[in-house]
Amino acid sequence: MDEAAGVIPFYDLASLAKPLVTAPLALAFLDLDADRRWALGFHDREAPLTARQLLSHSSGLPPWRPFTGEPLAAQLRRPVPDHPLLRPATPGQATYSDLNYRLLAELVEAETRVPFRRLGSTSGLSPAPWPTAPVALPDAPDAEAWRLATERPLPPQDPRLPQDANARAGMPGHAGFGATAPQLKAALARWVAAGWPERMAVETAPGEGGSRWGLGLQALPSGGGRFGQLLSRLPAGLGLQVLEEPATELPPPAPALDSEPGPLSGWWFHLGYTGPALFYRPTDEACVALLLHRSGPAGTMLDMEALRARRWQALSRFVGQCGG
Repeated sequence: MDEAAGVIPFYDLASLAKPLVTAPLALAFLDLDADRRWALGFHDREAPLTARQLLSHSSGLPPWRPFTGEPLAAQLRRPVPDHPLLRPATPGQATYSDLNYRLLAELVEAETRVPFRRLGSTSGLSPAPWPTAPVALPDAPDAEAWRLATERPLPPQDPRLPQDANARAGMPGHAGFGATAPQLKAALARWVAAGWPERMAVETAPGEGGSRWGLGLQALPSGGGRFGQLLSRLPAGLGLQVLEEPATELPPPAPALDSEPGPLSGWWFHLGYTGPALFYRPTDEACVALLLHRSGPAGTMLDMEALRARRWQALSRFVGQCGG
């Protein structure tokens, strides 16, 4: 995947499928405040379960469960071992969860009677399996959690399938789409023109660690070491920017991350586990996307701090080019 060799790099967008595919479909087809408990099989749940809660991660669902095809409500009734991905949601706070978007995909399919993969293709992004493979990554902690939570075999890796274990198992809604840089730029232009990010960038739910969730995007704080600190320096009228950073070398460390998130920056964002990131500013509809991956030397996977450093390096270079 070398541009010099005439091959345009292809990226697994991972969880960027949430704001770019699933959230627009939910906003287009679903009544956000209808109670969906019974439709989704949550017959013993006391509180309503709505699409608005699912979009803002305020449903109270845990972060993750393996996608085995079993109804989620039944799966959640069984105990699971201790693991960061298998923990319960934090009471009273929005807890980022792939499961919210799995249920949104189920609701959209039920409403439209159209397969989610087909609906998602209207975004302009490519649903897996892909004809071109992205940069390969080793199994992530979700593979470890999979083996703890179910006896069903872990879906095998395939270069044309997502790195995410749930996505390659077939779980719709939260991942499973990819793009080249030109393809993503065209898809983002349609996304902004249709007004989807403006509808997502509305403060809805306070979350873990001082986060603030909208309906598919998260408000970006500007505290020390946070991306909002950099993006706040960008001028108005920025337009749409896709920054591609295919390097594999280790980046220099990012500035230390303050324990307090700091004031909101005016930007909203979403991150993909494989590396890409998306930032949006409602005041002027500025949109900045990072296309990078978390493959380190010899194909190892960067930890979260090294991945933050790679994103920081790309954004810092761009802000400097813009005079910020």
